[in-house]
Amino acid sequence: MFLKNSRYSTVPTVTAIDGQGREVQAVSLRRLPTTPGERTVVRDHDQLDVMSQRRTRDGTRFWHIADANSELEANTLVETSGRAIDVPVK
Repeated sequence: MFLKNSRYSTVPTVTAIDGQGREVQAVSLRRLPTTPGERTVVRDHDQLDVMSQRRTRDGTRFWHIADANSELEANTLVETSGRAIDVPVK
């Protein structure tokens, strides 16, 4: 269902009932792993995929930055220039 490098690749799915009473598959809540990172100050026009590419040589691992900062909406991390965030090295 998910790519093997997705943060949800190992998260089990559950059956749930939607608002119309239909049975649907949903992803269980995912526990955030402890992800240490290097403190980094966000600059204008920073993008998580580019930051990830620079640090890990894999831009698709941007979600590791979100995990290191306990952020569900990853892009909010780079909305404010001058904000300090943790960026994992590997």
